[in-house]
Amino acid sequence: MNRQQIDALVQKMNVDTATGDVDLRIQKIVVRLLGDLFQAIEDLDISQTEIWKGLEYITDAGQANELGLLAAGLGLEHYLDLRADEADAKAGLTGGTPRTIEGPLYVSGAPESVGFARLDDGSESNHIDTLIIEGMVTDVDGCIIPNAKVEIWHANGLGNYSFFDKAQSEFNLRRTIFTDADGKYTALTTMPVGYGCPPEGTTQALLNKLGRHGNRPSHVHYFISAPDFRKLTTQFNIEGDKYLWDDFAFATRDGLIAKVIEITDEAELSRHGLNKPFKHITFNFELIKEVDQAPSTEVDRRRVSA
Repeated sequence: MNRQQIDALVQKMNVDTATGDVDLRIQKIVVRLLGDLFQAIEDLDISQTEIWKGLEYITDAGQANELGLLAAGLGLEHYLDLRADEADAKAGLTGGTPRTIEGPLYVSGAPESVGFARLDDGSESNHIDTLIIEGMVTDVDGCIIPNAKVEIWHANGLGNYSFFDKAQSEFNLRRTIFTDADGKYTALTTMPVGYGCPPEGTTQALLNKLGRHGNRPSHVHYFISAPDFRKLTTQFNIEGDKYLWDDFAFATRDGLIAKVIEITDEAELSRHGLNKPFKHITFNFELIKEVDQAPSTEVDRRRVSA
């Protein structure tokens, strides 16, 4: 079939057969995607066996709850970020901390505090370096934003996330910190470790077919929001990690690389109430003010609520 015949067939099967109320937006998307899929089947001579194996794969990935991971691994989530960057530029929005992918591992409802929070439950304190993250939230002109909502989450020393890893305590390494009157936040935690896709999982199975690894560098996720400002979804990747610029999820971006400093000074240890050296990261955020008619930075997607 040529494209004209394909489009006519899709129209006949999925438009002309409608007898009830139609969601025109959904109809338009389905018709376009089916037309593109049918054209790909023609162009690549995809066999019936390959099609059914593909459908089986999607079923297995859904049952394994790995479709969110797959979206990151195939670059779909990164593409959406690049597209959002383009939309911002067309709207005249420039500056601010770069966005990057959310990933599939956010959990809402983390404990809240003002200015400071300890993220870890102490279970890894004896064998994982302590990390203190400090920073400010400002606008693009450097004006502080007090009471900004800073949501933080990251992996433990095994590269696992609480809630999804039932061995961890509830909300381990997850907190919400509202910036203090000076626009500052401080998080006491442990050094995150990068993770790999489950080696026997559906995402890694496809990556293997593509000759790709499924590893991420060590990183810390953030949502940053404040009234009258555009919500920022981002993360920083930690300098020195072997996968820093080889992130299977394509989340590493200029401006989102954190430098780690080793702190051994006794006065600094005392100031933070610690008795051994620790790692320190300073990471600040700049938010862009909300403007009328700008594309929304709120993404309506299914997220876990503990």
